[in-house]
Amino acid sequence: MQVAKASDELAGNVSRVLANFTEWLDGYGESSWDHQSFFAGPVGGRAKSLYYRNRVVGTAAVAPLILFEAFFPAARCLFHHPIRFPIADAHYAMGFAFLYEATGNSAHLERAIHFLSELEKSRCRDFKEFCWGYPFDWVTRAGIIKEQTPLITTTPYIYEAFLQIYELDQRDDWKRILESIGRHASVDIKNFKASETACSCSYTPFDKGGVINAAAYRAFLLTSASQVLSKDEYWGIAEQNLNFVLENQNPDGSWYYAVDGVRDFVDHYHTCFVMKALAKIHSLTGHLGCREALTQGVDYYLKHLFDEDGLPKPFSKAPRLTVYKRELYDCAESINLCLLLRDRFPQLEMTLETVVMGILEDWIKPDGSFRSRRLHLGWDKVPMHRWGQSQMFRSLAFYLREAMNGRGQTTGDRCRTSEVRGDNNVDQVGQGSDRLSESVRTRDGEFEGK
Repeated sequence: MQVAKASDELAGNVSRVLANFTEWLDGYGESSWDHQSFFAGPVGGRAKSLYYRNRVVGTAAVAPLILFEAFFPAARCLFHHPIRFPIADAHYAMGFAFLYEATGNSAHLERAIHFLSELEKSRCRDFKEFCWGYPFDWVTRAGIIKEQTPLITTTPYIYEAFLQIYELDQRDDWKRILESIGRHASVDIKNFKASETACSCSYTPFDKGGVINAAAYRAFLLTSASQVLSKDEYWGIAEQNLNFVLENQNPDGSWYYAVDGVRDFVDHYHTCFVMKALAKIHSLTGHLGCREALTQGVDYYLKHLFDEDGLPKPFSKAPRLTVYKRELYDCAESINLCLLLRDRFPQLEMTLETVVMGILEDWIKPDGSFRSRRLHLGWDKVPMHRWGQSQMFRSLAFYLREAMNGRGQTTGDRCRTSEVRGDNNVDQVGQGSDRLSESVRTRDGEFEGK
């Protein structure tokens, strides 16, 4: 009885936090600065590009920006301007849909539909099919990814948002968008053979692949679409990407960011991205390899990616010195992962409660928004829709929906189709119902390093 009372109290607190956040969002607006604002403009972009070309000279160029990030985060406004992010719009759409499912308040559904309308506007217009990327030029070690270049780590979020809300309000236009996203993921994103049974996939339509979570995203999207859209051929592609993820899990249960021998860091939110995709594929297919990988992954996750307070830490193996101690994004992803896996791994229940309580205790600002990072000295309080605000809103709304509906009755990010049961095997993938309301939804995206 005491446990139930404590859980009800926590859900009530989460509900109040979400109400206050919604009020803040109404006043603040739907554009924001970003984690990459220091490097999204011409000055920061050139400094970062120089860093990748010449570490000695480049370090001197980026050092002032890193110092700003560590000690004066509000200086972002000197280097770029607030912009709208499709990845954040997708999270907000899903979050408001969860609130509608939790409360029955139609205003939340209307707000979710509003964000879908914004996503229709922000698609990459140079591509035939619906797809999404970043609204700024992204400087990476491999070169500049121009704005409006589709990313397989962004588009699956939008797929999930349209699918979740289609299940609530079945509009033909949204079905056509889902079909278009499936075609983009299967055709525009490319496969690259990695073994006899596995392929990595490109991050954009133009690169050579090798990023673990990119393959995980695509594997889930196409596994889902194979059933949602009755496209058996999508599973054939998805299975190869899934095998790439499974074959590249380290013996200790972790995954590196990429298999290039350079980006071999292990961090919190990328680990969550990979395991969430595996969790959802397992829910759809009963794939034994996913279950085995998750068992090892959860063990590593709990041992190496939490600090002494039981809260997420950014890295178990860091690529470089970091300017922060904790990240809102990590906490949001931890909540989401625990909600997905707690029935299969009950030890995650305590982790879930610890992280949610930690957010409510330390991360809520007086205006209703969330702190973005805990720095080594103080906090980064700049609200960034793409870098934690929308993800935390969506995760807490998911938590509330689960709490309101009761764990035994919920659907959420679990499989909703009667065609897919826990005793399914891999051969049954692609044979699901053609009704879009019977499906599983994904949510994830990522960034190169931190």
